[in-house]
Amino acid sequence: MSSRATPRKPRARSQGRIDTILDAARTLLTAQGVSSLSIYNVAEHAQIPPSSVYHFFAGVPALLEALTGDIHAAFRACLQAPIEHDALKDWRDLSHIVEHRMLTIYNEDAAARQLILAQHGLTEVTQADRQHDLELGQLMHALFMRHFELPALPQDVDVFALAMELGDRVYARSIQLHDSITPRMAEEGMRVVDAYLGLYLPPFLPKRKSPTVNL
Repeated sequence: MSSRATPRKPRARSQGRIDTILDAARTLLTAQGVSSLSIYNVAEHAQIPPSSVYHFFAGVPALLEALTGDIHAAFRACLQAPIEHDALKDWRDLSHIVEHRMLTIYNEDAAARQLILAQHGLTEVTQADRQHDLELGQLMHALFMRHFELPALPQDVDVFALAMELGDRVYARSIQLHDSITPRMAEEGMRVVDAYLGLYLPPFLPKRKSPTVNL
């Protein structure tokens, strides 16, 4: 799936160069959008030769795929951040905490909005996003299991990954219509997530006495 040409174990200097390239790409992406991004303007903004960019990234799709990975790292972190177990009254409270954290990332990171929610037509980025969504779905499933006793869920459908994708569809619609995720559409996105999860989770899901460490 990946077309990014990066060293298997980059040295500190190489990793520093990669970070510089990605920072430049993120800045340009935020300011100009996906369509105007090129290896040459990234190199110019990073103040390095284009050949140095090509050394690590085969082209713009590979560069954007790497940025997508960085964005999903932030999503992973928000799913792994501590949750106050005693404050959870039901599973919807946990769902809303997760969605609020993800909305914060979208609202604070224009690159996340451009790559995940905007219509850019880049197959490599879309495929990378979907692959990362599967990982996020597994993390969200584990998070719910940590705090609640879940019923048996379908094996042929990743319920939590699909719930997040459905929420993203609403946020993407808001970006298309308003160039931002409005409070009203943020609310609708959370309703969509809850409605879909509610097809598989009963309204009164038993809460664990204390969060589990591993299941």
